[in-house]
Amino acid sequence: MKFTYTLLFALITYGTFAQNGIIKGRVTTENGDPAELINIMLKGTGKGTISSASGEFSLTDLTAGKYQLIASGVGYSTIERRVTLAADETITLNLTVQENAQQLQTVEITGRRETTYKNDVSFIASKTATPLKEIPQAISYVTKEVLRDQGAFTMGDAVKNMSGVNQFTFYDDLTIRGFRMNGGSTTQLFNGLRTFSGFWKQPPVNYLERVEVIKGAASALYGNTSPGGTLNRVTKKPLTTTQKSLMFTTGSFNTMRVLADFTGPMNESKTLLYRLNLGYVNAHGFRNLQFDKNIIIAPSVSFLPTDKTRINFDLVYNKSNSRLDRGQSVVGNDLYSSSIATSLNAINDYLNEETYLITTSLNHQFSQNTSFNMAYLRTGYTEDLLEHRSSNVNGIDSSGAAIPNLVARQVFVRQTKSFMDNVSLFLNQNFRTGRAEHKLVVGYDYIQSTTPKGSGQQTANGYLLKAGGAAAYNAKRPDLYQFYNYTFNGVTRSIPKPNVAHYDLTQQNNQLEDPSKYTYNVTANAATTPIFYSLHGLYLQEQLKLDRLQILLGLRYDTYIDKKGYTTTNESNVTQHALLPRIGAVYSVTKNINLYGTYTKGYNPQDATVQSDPTTGGPFDPIQSSLTEFGVKTEWLDGRLTANASIYDITQSNTLYSANAANNPNLLMQIGQERAKGIELDVTGNILPNWNLIVTYSYNDAKITDAGTRAADQVLVNMQKPNAPKNQGSLWTKYTFTTQSLKGLGLGFGGNFVDQRNLSLNNTQTIPAYTLLNAAMYYRIDKFQFQVNLNNLANKTYWVGGYDYLRLFPGAPRNFMATVSYTF
Repeated sequence: MKFTYTLLFALITYGTFAQNGIIKGRVTTENGDPAELINIMLKGTGKGTISSASGEFSLTDLTAGKYQLIASGVGYSTIERRVTLAADETITLNLTVQENAQQLQTVEITGRRETTYKNDVSFIASKTATPLKEIPQAISYVTKEVLRDQGAFTMGDAVKNMSGVNQFTFYDDLTIRGFRMNGGSTTQLFNGLRTFSGFWKQPPVNYLERVEVIKGAASALYGNTSPGGTLNRVTKKPLTTTQKSLMFTTGSFNTMRVLADFTGPMNESKTLLYRLNLGYVNAHGFRNLQFDKNIIIAPSVSFLPTDKTRINFDLVYNKSNSRLDRGQSVVGNDLYSSSIATSLNAINDYLNEETYLITTSLNHQFSQNTSFNMAYLRTGYTEDLLEHRSSNVNGIDSSGAAIPNLVARQVFVRQTKSFMDNVSLFLNQNFRTGRAEHKLVVGYDYIQSTTPKGSGQQTANGYLLKAGGAAAYNAKRPDLYQFYNYTFNGVTRSIPKPNVAHYDLTQQNNQLEDPSKYTYNVTANAATTPIFYSLHGLYLQEQLKLDRLQILLGLRYDTYIDKKGYTTTNESNVTQHALLPRIGAVYSVTKNINLYGTYTKGYNPQDATVQSDPTTGGPFDPIQSSLTEFGVKTEWLDGRLTANASIYDITQSNTLYSANAANNPNLLMQIGQERAKGIELDVTGNILPNWNLIVTYSYNDAKITDAGTRAADQVLVNMQKPNAPKNQGSLWTKYTFTTQSLKGLGLGFGGNFVDQRNLSLNNTQTIPAYTLLNAAMYYRIDKFQFQVNLNNLANKTYWVGGYDYLRLFPGAPRNFMATVSYTF
């Protein structure tokens, strides 16, 4: 009996102590960095763990036997290992995970891993995380690392690094491949969702991970967009590792910036992550009376309750106090007759703006091949404006003839608010049929844009009447108007007295004005008229991969509803429909070289306010466009450097242009057809790990090819489109020394050139080509970096864009910015 108990005790003891086998190890990336939050599971046992911040993991109390270990993580290919564990054995594994863009989140929830000038993946072109080289369309981008090294703060600073993208004005206003796209058009993207801006100020970039532009119409996924391209701003997302940085910048034009960027986990399990970007900017600028004060608050929170569900919340709040700068005016046709600092403002002018963007997104993976995505963006904008600005004409004498050194002014007093909502739902399904791989996207978009009742504008302009009030001057009835004596070059003459004092370019009469003395009239325009439009979009996209060939097929059906007479008793719906196809193909010639081609159609409905305004000359047909593009995308130096080239042909019909009617500045004309043909080259990446490079070039032949039937419009045929340079390019390179004696020192150098451009409101006036040179120096000591950026080294006088010679938009003269940053 005693023997039986002894044997039983021995068996129990053996069984107890036999269950102490261990499988442990470390997970690293291809670069040798620790890979955290990698799920480590033993298939069929229910046992598992996740890798730590150092990449280490441990599975304990394992019985002897054979196991199948599976390591998986968001953005990485799955690893499977067969392990045979003996009793009391400890097995150590070293696992290396490879990034796999196809496994990344289909909605960007956590931060970008790359920390270089190069970006490998885009969500914008296919609503799936697709490698850029596998997208059959040109995409330009600028990462936060480029923006930091160049000391960039606004969108205009960013886009100079992109081929085919140029400023139309110095507002949030661009041309892409010759077609205008601005912040007020409601066709920009923010984290892949539709938004708009206040137009007058370029959005700051301190809270952005990158800026990207998909070239050509993106209508098959996003509805009505510009045929030249669509700009997407991607915000910085939370990281799983703690990082904090502070940055202080000061320099020319009384500039001061204080920026902060904090990110990391909020709990031990790292399922709750945060990022907080803060900014304060106070800058006067190089133009008279101009200033800009900005407060930026941009928090982001990501919640990862499981490895299959990810939720993100983003807020960007920007409060801006400034003056609205309407540009430089010159005397007659002499571009150099006034200083580029010349502005027409009064001292007491102001522009107060508030903008907020709230984004919520959810991604749930039902399985490795099926995921559901939902995202919502709310944009809000308010404006409070008082401005003295050009009336877009010169002051006149008693006969109605222009006086070249006098600029007629008007005053706007305006308060507006606008809102936009975008809900996006889409399902991703991956599957195989034989040798073919499929990535299917089915989605629905709802977009709603509103300017509610409550906005308004008062305008003071014209010439004072003897009977009281003000009106446009009629040279045939001078007896109706008040006159005053004006002296110039010793000659005094009597001229009509304006409601708002003219701006004298010879005297530079910027002063404190009394707006209460003017005669005002209530003005209804697109900024103040109540507006409501909605868009329902259904789309289907298939990405098929068969060996070296990939084919992309897309189709979208849009219903666009614009409420004509919104908030009035005559409110009615104006409904337009569009069917938008897209077809593209990519062929992998080698591992490093892909060829592609694409064809897509786009559209833009005409605004209901323009359609119903009797002074515009409408109604007008919708804008329609098509894109044909071919190109090559290559990778070199072990994937560190990309070199891409494209050739494109864009056709657009039914665009509205100013009719240049002196007696009716609102009159528009619809151009029969515009065509842009060109080539683009983009080189981005690292020649060496410590040597960064960006090179871009574009040739863009963007012309009006059909001006309709009016004889007066035929002068526009074959004329290069306004503010669309035929040639432009850029270069930027940064080299960081690695030798011990120069360790921590870096140098940057670059420049950009832009060809001559035509102006938009006067087809006989142009602005000259320019070439700018810039440089930078960096020095890092431990966690501190000292940086100096020198811009426009040659102190060139140049203009980034313009409407005519009364509204020119000059670029900044030679300037410097000095930055101290601390990372901890």
